[in-house]
Amino acid sequence: MAEPLWTVDELIAATGGRLHGAVSRPLNAVTIDSRSVAAGDIFVAIRGERHDGHDFVAAALASGAGLGVVSRVTPEMLAAGPVLEVADDPLRGLENMGRAARRRCQGQIVAVTGSVGKTSTKEMLRTALQASGATHASAASFNNHWGVPLTLARMPRETAFGVFEIGMNHAGEITPLVGMVQPHVAIVTTIAASHLGNFPSLDAIADAKAEIFTGLGAGGHAVISRDTPYFDRLAAAARGCGVSGIVSFGKHPESDVRMEQVALHETCCCITARVMGETLIYKLGLPGEHMALNSLAVLAAVRLTGADLARAALALAQAKPAKGRGVREHLAIAGGELLLIDESYNANPASVAAALALLGAARPGKGGRRIAVLGDMLELGDRSGELHAGLLAPLAEARVDLLFAAGPHMERLWERVAPDQRGAYAARSEELPEALLASLRPGDVVMVKGSLGSRMGPLAEAIRSAHPPIVKDA
Repeated sequence: MAEPLWTVDELIAATGGRLHGAVSRPLNAVTIDSRSVAAGDIFVAIRGERHDGHDFVAAALASGAGLGVVSRVTPEMLAAGPVLEVADDPLRGLENMGRAARRRCQGQIVAVTGSVGKTSTKEMLRTALQASGATHASAASFNNHWGVPLTLARMPRETAFGVFEIGMNHAGEITPLVGMVQPHVAIVTTIAASHLGNFPSLDAIADAKAEIFTGLGAGGHAVISRDTPYFDRLAAAARGCGVSGIVSFGKHPESDVRMEQVALHETCCCITARVMGETLIYKLGLPGEHMALNSLAVLAAVRLTGADLARAALALAQAKPAKGRGVREHLAIAGGELLLIDESYNANPASVAAALALLGAARPGKGGRRIAVLGDMLELGDRSGELHAGLLAPLAEARVDLLFAAGPHMERLWERVAPDQRGAYAARSEELPEALLASLRPGDVVMVKGSLGSRMGPLAEAIRSAHPPIVKDA
């Protein structure tokens, strides 16, 4: 019989907590969301911006949770089930669980950061490394102060490969997270104008991303894009952290993992790459040159962790886009179908340009058009107007026929497009669905993109609600 994810003794040792009641179920999962509790889950009552998890402990235990982790105990909790009382904030308890899980793991650990492409690269790593052994990776974009320790605390003891996404909005945020993860390989995908409003310059963003190298131990490797103008700065930061193993990737002729050829197709890429002296030809089940380039970082990590490179390259053909990051859906519309490209999860100038390139590569059906639905890119500071207006060039390169725009910043782009390219503009995304849905016709390809705060996801959902998916034959 397989060991549980956590034993009570391990939890007490990790957190220094005091157990109230008796645990009667195997503890095989960890959650901070009482709405998704399953039998035997450990429910950690962290305090969020709007809710305190302590208010939901009794309900979580009543729903089958095997244990609650709390910093204050109430009679209601004790009546519902066992709780582990920790001295400090339960978030600290979760962090200590994460550190303990990392200490017991004997596998190879990879951490990923960057201004663009973190989640997609993390998912490609999951796919590639699974071909060689049991792989544990962050769910969704669990890359912040609670997402990273939660992912660590969920890591099974038999993990052969662990993959962790690490994000930041401000300087100093990556250092404590990567200190918990302690990766063997740290990847920086690229540096771009993301969260620029929180930094004085792109140099400062590069320095904040370079904090990921502080967690590398002796013999660790830094994997850095050779195509970014910040390569030398990032490499110097890695060396400053005592890292001698620096591996570069990209189109640059001096890259250790170099793209020699790429054929970009509507739904995939075919790539010839030189991987640290070995030539590989492989198919990537994701479209876009930006995805192809990040797959090089994946192969570098595969090689550095000792996984099987050939199996990983074959597995990448099965890679699929993460939710809100390029998922393609064929939807029914009177008289035919349309294609929705959902890029609604988040946005910055580099990622919007990449999404527009995907739209440009898509082929509309007869009578169809390329339609871009763009919401504000947030946290860009004083350069926001300039960076939104600057999307005019990638919009033209993608041969976009119609633009729907939402938000006061995106108005700067809306003002610059030709009158015949204007679909509709709204100050808020919630005001756009009626005009957008009325405009759609058979053959259209629609791409939706914007920062989380601009709420473009509901627009993609509105399109799906109005036009049901078409199930294609395998």
